[in-house]
Amino acid sequence: MTMRAAYYEQNGTARDVLTVGEVAIAPPGPGEVRVKLATSAVNPSDVKSRLGATRKIAWPRVIPHSDGAGTIDRVGDGVDKTRIGERVWIWNGQWKRANGTAAEYIVLPAAQAAPLPDKVSFAEGACLGIPAMTAVHALELTGATKDTTLLVAGGAGSVSQYIIQFAKMRGATVITTISSPEKARLARDLGADHTIDYKRENVGERVMELTGKHGVDAVLELDLAANAHLIPSVLKPKGSVIVYGTGAAEATLPAFFCLTQSIRIQFFLVYELDPTRRAHAIRIINEALARGALVNRHATPFTLDNIVAAHEAVEQNTTDGNVIVTL
Repeated sequence: MTMRAAYYEQNGTARDVLTVGEVAIAPPGPGEVRVKLATSAVNPSDVKSRLGATRKIAWPRVIPHSDGAGTIDRVGDGVDKTRIGERVWIWNGQWKRANGTAAEYIVLPAAQAAPLPDKVSFAEGACLGIPAMTAVHALELTGATKDTTLLVAGGAGSVSQYIIQFAKMRGATVITTISSPEKARLARDLGADHTIDYKRENVGERVMELTGKHGVDAVLELDLAANAHLIPSVLKPKGSVIVYGTGAAEATLPAFFCLTQSIRIQFFLVYELDPTRRAHAIRIINEALARGALVNRHATPFTLDNIVAAHEAVEQNTTDGNVIVTL
């Protein structure tokens, strides 16, 4: 039995290495489920893995993508058979495994298939894995409350869109950086209190104006290498920088400021959350979905045959919202 899938057998550009073809469908093993996928999301980390920027290919063939959504069609030993037919969203599909969600089916541990409410589309479900879980855990690390003011880098990004929404659910004040009036509108629509156009405004000066010269309690940072220099101009003493991404392998930190002001810099990788923190994030996400309180923005989906264009859209940052592939 075979299925259609996108795959690559060496690192390289999307046009050079991505292929769509027939591959074998595996049965679920003990503790596993098989999901008939409806959608697959293309995240920046998927693109970097395919390029070999973060890690070199470790298997003869890789079916990419961490996130997706679909319906459980088979279960392995030890998994409740009532899960067959359940709508689910997927996380860590291709993390430390050869086969991800860019295929008609995926087999993975049952815990990695989280229930998806009926009123949430499969395209929306594919948005959740990396972006929403990163957002929830980043906010947990800030300890944000109604008395907290946050600076969210890149408010129109896939993770930042969720950070804004979950931060507002906590009652926090959200300042976010954006690069255009269109992205400012998008961030405000999601609940951001203030936007700063970093291409046209001085970020530090605007933050101090907006906070009465106190600075923010925490910065949620998607690119530490690019933005570390802003820390002294935006962060209050004993504040925190929560880092979930960086655009370069090394960053130059304002070490003296961080030392004298007792700044906490916390890195984390969403792929490596422990089971307790993972379960907490899934619960927070699913509660918000059940209430209809979460906006899951995605661009017009690509077909599997157009997966090269989908990867290039992520690389070129040409869409607002997650890039989705339909299966």
